[in-house]
Amino acid sequence: MRDTTPPADDGRRDFDFLYGSWRVHNRRLTDPADPSCATWTEFTATATARPLLGGLGNTDSYRVPAGPDGAGGYEGMSLRLFDPARGVWRIWWASDRAPGRLDPPVEGRFVAGRGVFGGADEVAGRPVLVRFEWSGITDRSARWAQEFSFDAGRSWQLNWVMELSRSEEER
Repeated sequence: MRDTTPPADDGRRDFDFLYGSWRVHNRRLTDPADPSCATWTEFTATATARPLLGGLGNTDSYRVPAGPDGAGGYEGMSLRLFDPARGVWRIWWASDRAPGRLDPPVEGRFVAGRGVFGGADEVAGRPVLVRFEWSGITDRSARWAQEFSFDAGRSWQLNWVMELSRSEEER
């Protein structure tokens, strides 16, 4: 009989830190589609994450009550699925700012407490490489950052940083 007990360190628990509710401080380039943009905007959001599929996946909802661009608030969500055969996570994003669109996934894993995930997408009609990084993870805080490369990975531009802290009801 084959042992189906998953190894404790195969990566499927890497996002367990995210479960629950968070306050999110955002810092984002005003035009991430413009590689020369250097103007940042800041805004707040909330996020709530929960496990799916017995820990092989998770989802979160992300809500911005007042958008930084005067367009009002918005809602987004992430879906993360773990591939135990390859030991990698795939992450998809969707929001009501792009109805009916599920962004192509980024793929990656955590090593020594730092998660790096990458993939290809399109921004403003231009091909772009996307990289997400999770770092600074504690039971009370975490940091997420996104970078784009418009030149096939020769250079990268940081365009969004989220500083997550546990919401008051979770303290």
